[in-house]
Amino acid sequence: MIGKGKSISHTKASMSYGWNQEKDAEIVLKEFLHGDSPVEITQEFKMLQDQNYHCKKNTLSFVISPTIEDGKSLNKKELEAITRQFIKEMQLKDRQAIAFVHQDKDHKHIHLYVNRIDFKGVAYNDSFIGKRSQQAAEKVAKQMGLTTVRQVQFEKEFNLREIRTEIKRRHDLTMKQFKPKSFDAYIKDMQVNGVKVIPTINNQNKLQGFRFEFDGHNLKGSEVHRNMSLGNIGKQMSGINGASILKGNKASINLAEKVVDLTPNLALKITKFIIKKAIDKGVGY
Repeated sequence: MIGKGKSISHTKASMSYGWNQEKDAEIVLKEFLHGDSPVEITQEFKMLQDQNYHCKKNTLSFVISPTIEDGKSLNKKELEAITRQFIKEMQLKDRQAIAFVHQDKDHKHIHLYVNRIDFKGVAYNDSFIGKRSQQAAEKVAKQMGLTTVRQVQFEKEFNLREIRTEIKRRHDLTMKQFKPKSFDAYIKDMQVNGVKVIPTINNQNKLQGFRFEFDGHNLKGSEVHRNMSLGNIGKQMSGINGASILKGNKASINLAEKVVDLTPNLALKITKFIIKKAIDKGVGY
């Protein structure tokens, strides 16, 4: 569950959004309020806010978002309980407050508005309110057995590690199985093994790198593995057909029937590797 919070001055406009019936808004909490419209609620807020003319951003706006999967099973009573517990964790009890649940786009989430000015005319300290909102949401999620942000992040990181490993495995398989002799062949061979390789070409028509698209993820080569940067892939292929890269001292290659240039740094890196490999084998240039 994610919690976001900030202080705002445009109470009526923001609350009108929360009350937008097109988003299937439903009131799940109303504290110390009687109005039945954004205008009426804003006026009730203002009666207390007028006691503290120094505070300009005098309404607190929060969004509490359970994960999509958690949200599917949460009913109105449970959403109210989440909101009340969040208010308690933020130390905002005994204040005017109203909360709506939105259920548009299959992502159930709560919009909560709390009067920053209490019944004594004192303004709530909103220092680090964004961070504190997230911490409060984490606590509420744990207390109510819901998924926390840390759990979601862990799952994302775990899945990303699996994706990186699988792309690298398919890269190694491509090199061993097809032994591509050019970047163009490498792209086609990786496609056979289920990975889409997308060249990154700058405005000077120079190849800067590759991105790898697999199972809904799109990663730079260096993000997949250090050996999958463009330069390192070039080195792996240079042992097979490296001389062609240097032929006529040209640093151009064919990609999808289009001629593009290698960046100077990449061309130099591959050149040095080819020369070193040739020297190691006792071959002169």
